[in-house]
Amino acid sequence: MNRKIPVICAAMILISFVLVVFTSYLPQKNALAEEQKYVYLTFDDGPSDRVTPEILDVLKRESVPATFFIVGVNAKSRKEILKRAADEGHTLAVHSYSHKYSEIYASAESLLKDIGACNEVIKSVTGEYTDLYRFPGGSFTVAPELIDAVTAKGYRYIDWNASFRDSEIACATADELFNAAITTVAYPQNVVLLAHDSTTKSATAQALPSVIKYYKDAGYTFKKF
Repeated sequence: MNRKIPVICAAMILISFVLVVFTSYLPQKNALAEEQKYVYLTFDDGPSDRVTPEILDVLKRESVPATFFIVGVNAKSRKEILKRAADEGHTLAVHSYSHKYSEIYASAESLLKDIGACNEVIKSVTGEYTDLYRFPGGSFTVAPELIDAVTAKGYRYIDWNASFRDSEIACATADELFNAAITTVAYPQNVVLLAHDSTTKSATAQALPSVIKYYKDAGYTFKKF
């Protein structure tokens, strides 16, 4: 019998054991870091004649999709802007028709009527109704029975977990909005970012390129609803 064979086998077993032990002490990859990260740009209260086209120009240049939660009373006379947004691959969704809280939230019937009127504007442009909705002010303070009425009609409501704060900071600069957009994130794997494209939000359009660059550099994929 060749005595070298058992020696060789023992050596191989010892080497395998050492490799297993050594590997167990190597730094392990963070599974969370490997998960895909998404950011959803969402714009409320438009369209407007000046700001919405500026935002669309940025989105087109950066090849980034977005979701526009529109106000029907603003949109019915600006359908060409809605059509451009839809033609360029963005999602049109309901925010409200009047945006008058006291009327919208007076009852479930009033709320659904307002949603329906806004949805008619969207259908007149895209040929289809949407099932996406954003409560004016968010669902956070809306009565449960109103939320139930909306979901019972088949609507999916979308809130947010990060914000430009462009409806909160008076006379905000583009830098202030950029800082808000990257520091208010509550859930970093799926960022739903609130912004506005109404007529007074020029700083939002100015901040948008920097916000997009930041999230792209951080490894995010941009999506729409």
